[in-house]
Amino acid sequence: MAVIRSTRDMTQGRLGKQILLFSVPLILSNLLQVFFNMADIAVVGRFAGAAALGSVGSTATLVTLFTGFLMGVGGGINVLVARAIGARDRDGVREYVHTAALLSLLIGVALGALGIVFTRPVLELLGTKAELIDGAALYLHIYLLGVPAISIYNFGHAVLSAAGDTRRPLLYLSISGAVNVLLNVLLVVGFHLDVAGVAIASVVSLYLSAGLILAALFSETETYALRLSHLRMNGRKARALLALGIPGGLQNAIFAIANLFVQAGVNTFDAVVVEGNSAAMNSDPLVYDVMAAFYTACASFMGQNLGAKKKDRILRSYLIALAYSFGAGLLMGGTLVLFGRQFLSLFTTEAAVIEAGLGRLTVMGLSYCISALMDCTIAASRGLGKGFWPTVIVILGSCVFRVIWIYTIFAWMGTMESLYLLYACSWSLTGIAEIAYFAYVYRKTVRQLDAVRV
Repeated sequence: MAVIRSTRDMTQGRLGKQILLFSVPLILSNLLQVFFNMADIAVVGRFAGAAALGSVGSTATLVTLFTGFLMGVGGGINVLVARAIGARDRDGVREYVHTAALLSLLIGVALGALGIVFTRPVLELLGTKAELIDGAALYLHIYLLGVPAISIYNFGHAVLSAAGDTRRPLLYLSISGAVNVLLNVLLVVGFHLDVAGVAIASVVSLYLSAGLILAALFSETETYALRLSHLRMNGRKARALLALGIPGGLQNAIFAIANLFVQAGVNTFDAVVVEGNSAAMNSDPLVYDVMAAFYTACASFMGQNLGAKKKDRILRSYLIALAYSFGAGLLMGGTLVLFGRQFLSLFTTEAAVIEAGLGRLTVMGLSYCISALMDCTIAASRGLGKGFWPTVIVILGSCVFRVIWIYTIFAWMGTMESLYLLYACSWSLTGIAEIAYFAYVYRKTVRQLDAVRV
């Protein structure tokens, strides 16, 4: 069987060094995305006024639903392409890549169309303020035109990551993000398009990043390259991609919904506490996105090594990625606890709001690392091709549990600390369950590999 040369061979070499080098560009990509989003908010807030800022801000949950779902689908693509590459299965790689390209396009178009149709009813259901709903609907109607581009970019990113290439996605994201910021300034400040200007800038940058990553795949000479002549749907490969990707997408979407209940709990306090919570929440994407890079590395390395039937490297990939992600959460969380006041001062100058934000920042800063036990283990199970039960576990342990906590523990104690502690408790509970399931699946996988060798 012919050998497939990937950008980075994950089936040999020092795993600790390889996983770190693989993850660094992903970390930079994720942080760039966070900073570009902050720039969007800064431009619209400073130059378009409070109403425009509120309109864009009120769409955050819905945008997270769409992007989170598509990222989950991309995770399934990443694992299966990586496994085929590790197995040196040229036909499998080609079929997965081209089937995934078509699926991603179809899913992106369908999601975008559904979102546009139901934008206003959903905004009303979420209780969007009357003075903001027109601007929010306008923003979403334009932004959702870019959902197919998000889906295609995630597809391309998943394929390149499966092959060990995390540098080009970083480059493409840097270019599109810079264009986004420049267009924001031009359209909002120069042409006074306000909400519409921010949305148009986002859509243009989304299609730019999708175009760049497609161009890279079409110009590739390796087996994971895209070719128009090979674009066809393979039914068996499509079912495998959906079976692994859809549960991951649903998990991300349901997390966003569960957090709406947490926000409802926050809203029972006075305005200062709510504002402090909003300021402190800016730390979440910074920490989560750094840790998430190691989860992608975990799934990619486990996928390739499973394909290569290297069982010792499968488990070590998980343990090393878990150690890195736990350490990153501990380091960044601890830094936020130590320098929380300075961090919050970036978003507010009011002393009372900073004090309120410190409560959340302290509890969350000491808790972020615990989430690695859950999220990295979920990535590991998906690396072994298991998506359904990890999603069920995380929905019960992290989503349903949070809702129950809010209506019992929080309702009884009524303090902000009791609300924020639900994260650490839900992550711990879910992490234990996910680790138990992974241990079962890993032992079963090892027995299967041993049986094949015999």
